Amino acid sequence: MSQRKYSGLKPTRRDYCQFILSTFINYTQTYMAEHQPIFSHDAINRYLMEDDVSPNTIWPTVRDIIRRSANACLIFDDTVLDKRHSFKIELVRHQGRRAH
Repeated sequence: MSQRKYSGLKPTRRDYCQFILSTFINYTQTYMAEHQPIFSHDAINRYLMEDDVSPNTIWPTVRDIIRRSANACLIFDDTVLDKRHSFKIELVRHQGRRAH
């Protein structure tokens, strides 16, 4: 396994939105870090915790490129799933439930 060198750059909203628009497989920050080697997983995580990328923010950018269909839907989801073994991961902490 080769060692990766990160640039120390912080991802921006533009970087994140371009990633979301360009990937059709996996939208996780781990996947972004694997395919954007200038950003570390931790840098992407910090960005996502600090910035509010909501559907209302993204929609003006993507509405003209979305092909509308009665048989399709577009879902924005920021769900945090509980994992049985997450207590074994050093930096994992409990996330309270939010009312939606």
